[in-house]
Amino acid sequence: MSEITINPDQLKEILKSAIIELIRDNRKEVSEFLAEIIEDVAMEQAIAEGETTKLVSRESIFQLLEPKA
Repeated sequence: MSEITINPDQLKEILKSAIIELIRDNRKEVSEFLAEIIEDVAMEQAIAEGETTKLVSRESIFQLLEPKA
């Protein structure tokens, strides 16, 4: 079996092409994956922010969520 040698620029182009093809062929899955990552990051930030703010009552939160007449 012979050995294949590629330089870093060739490897970069091969990987770039493979990633582009993967995204094109699996657009829906990639989109769902990215959306989930964004949601996870937002949740992590909300939790971190919540740990540094003062506590509020459950009742005051539900009052904010109720539609105004």
